[in-house]
Amino acid sequence: MRMGIDVGGTNTDAVLLDGRQVLAWRKAPTTADVSTGIVEAISAVLAQASVAPGEIESVMIGTTQFTNAIVERRQLLKVGVIRIALPATSGLPPLVDWPEDMKEAVHGATYLVHGGYQHDGRVANALGVEELKSAARELRNLGISSVAVSCVFSPIKAEMEMQAEQILRDLMPGVRVSLSHRIGRLGILERENASIMNACLADLSASVVQSFRDALDRLGIAAPFFISQNDGTLMSAEVVERYPVLTFASGPTNSMRGAAYLSDRADAIVADIGGTTTDIGVLVNGFPRESSVNADIGGVRTNFRMPDILSLGLGGGSIVRRTSGSLTLGPQSVGFAIREKALVFGGDTLTATDIAVAAGYADVGDRSRVAGLPADLVSEGVSQIHRMVAVGMDRMKTSRAHAPLMLVGGGAVLIHEPIPGAGEVIVPPYASVANAIGAAIAQVGGEVDRVFYYAKSGREASLEAARTAAKQAAVDAGADRATVKIVELEELPLAYVPDGAVRIRVRAAGELLVAASDRAREPSASPVMN
Repeated sequence: MRMGIDVGGTNTDAVLLDGRQVLAWRKAPTTADVSTGIVEAISAVLAQASVAPGEIESVMIGTTQFTNAIVERRQLLKVGVIRIALPATSGLPPLVDWPEDMKEAVHGATYLVHGGYQHDGRVANALGVEELKSAARELRNLGISSVAVSCVFSPIKAEMEMQAEQILRDLMPGVRVSLSHRIGRLGILERENASIMNACLADLSASVVQSFRDALDRLGIAAPFFISQNDGTLMSAEVVERYPVLTFASGPTNSMRGAAYLSDRADAIVADIGGTTTDIGVLVNGFPRESSVNADIGGVRTNFRMPDILSLGLGGGSIVRRTSGSLTLGPQSVGFAIREKALVFGGDTLTATDIAVAAGYADVGDRSRVAGLPADLVSEGVSQIHRMVAVGMDRMKTSRAHAPLMLVGGGAVLIHEPIPGAGEVIVPPYASVANAIGAAIAQVGGEVDRVFYYAKSGREASLEAARTAAKQAAVDAGADRATVKIVELEELPLAYVPDGAVRIRVRAAGELLVAASDRAREPSASPVMN
């Protein structure tokens, strides 16, 4: 038996699965202390299914707490930033392109020290050990407790970052260190940004994970718990405490994984329609298609893995207005207050949900409250809702061929008519809690991102070595070896680099082996030179 939980900004969803069967589910308001909302949701689910806490084998949790903290600029630490790169990169200092309010919230102190590698792993400059020691002493005197370390080409070779971490820990007892090679990819500014964001969440991550522990303890659930990351796989709680940024965008990812599970479709387009936004993504082999461009999080460019998601200002609470003769729908929304503000619930605000109820295909609230809406307004509103989803779907497709469209989320009731470009429109069972189901069925993943030289080792041998390493990374992270499969493989030739240099990125995933999953693990994306 597995318990899946999704802690959102508005609702906490919980679902209990026995094998592939959904036994019970529940939506409860997310509370300020997080754990109270989790306790309420899980208690209701256990009562519905008449299941004792001791019968739960594992708990999987998805959360948006860390993303929301960055976007809202709250509960963030001041960070010490160390870049190992001199004499290069001094022209663009750390945080150079950050929004001023975000920079003010997290910038503690910045240090550029000598060191770094070339593209093939050769040392460009020796590590400035004394410079690092001096920086560590200054950071200690400033009271900085979290440090982000980045180094030129550390995804190719990471020794200097690890040396820096040891020096910091020796001179700053209790310091928390975020190493860029464990978080981002090639591209020092974006990778450094991701590391700084990770470091500023150090206190919040410990607090949120402890809230999860407290909630399970209060319920008497002794099963191990895991937290989903943004590629649809799981991390142990201890790893999340160290790398909270890897949970960014895990909510839409869980919804897409849940949609695939509920519909038995491995390839499709998924629209997750909530109260405020519609997130559209593409399933490939049962996992979300990964974005090929740098991700913007709270106005900051980063380059760690993120699902390719298009967010539209369409949700059940989207406010409908007529201005200058034209009808506008969103992006403003009544959000979590829909049950107080929407017309069908006795409020005074016209929303997308009211349009769907007035049109006769959504059965929520009191339809008599919208019976007097003009027919042309309702017809135009319905057309606009469907047009927005159709345009969003078209933007995510890579060919003109029809593709199945799956609808999940509480706002899935907004769609009733055929969508151009969709071969079929599917609303799977339990669509409103697909996010919690996606968390419950999440697998364990491993990733390898390395540079290989085809002229030396050959293409086939290089690809096989990358596949083997990715599968082993998944096993090391707690996957059952017998279930591990390759889910993505990408080859990227490196121009102007000798010996047929090719960057190979491989992802593998397998089912969680619970008995072997009680130890903390580092993220698997720690590339090394081949």
